[in-house]
Amino acid sequence: MQPLQPEQATFLLQMTLPALKNEHRVTRKIIEAVPAEQGDYRPDGVSKTALELAWHIASAENFFMDAVAAGEFNYKGGGRPDSIRTSADVAAWYGEAFQSNFDRLARLSGEQLVKIIDFRGLFQYPAVTYLQFALNHSIHHRGQLSVYLRPMGAKVPSIYGESYDDAQARQAASAQAGPA
Repeated sequence: MQPLQPEQATFLLQMTLPALKNEHRVTRKIIEAVPAEQGDYRPDGVSKTALELAWHIASAENFFMDAVAAGEFNYKGGGRPDSIRTSADVAAWYGEAFQSNFDRLARLSGEQLVKIIDFRGLFQYPAVTYLQFALNHSIHHRGQLSVYLRPMGAKVPSIYGESYDDAQARQAASAQAGPA
């Protein structure tokens, strides 16, 4: 396989940035749907709590985005700050960190995007390829968190098309508005 060229990496970034922004919006809706009083919910004793899972999604996505922007992985820190106690706190942090990292990514050169970055000795890939890791990881765990919602008594927001709960809310609003 030929090495990734800077112009190819720039093309990949231009294709990935809109997907990151769209998936971030959807993921944030799922995190925001976790009721504040249900952060300790877990479907099984070996599962992460809803709050732990929400933090894992938000922090890992930004961990990958930061690595691409910085040209290396930073393994220091990463624990959930004591100030983040609810899903709303996670969502707010996620929105701020995402925007900062997104803006950094948008300014990267092709040469920065093709820089080989080592991930824990497991992978050595061009920086830009880790954005797909971020997307896959977030989408996977977002699916897990969305399955927590209904047993918690929460509504499931639309992900890729209208959810049952959003359809019910739309129908109720339409019925309340009356005939057109």
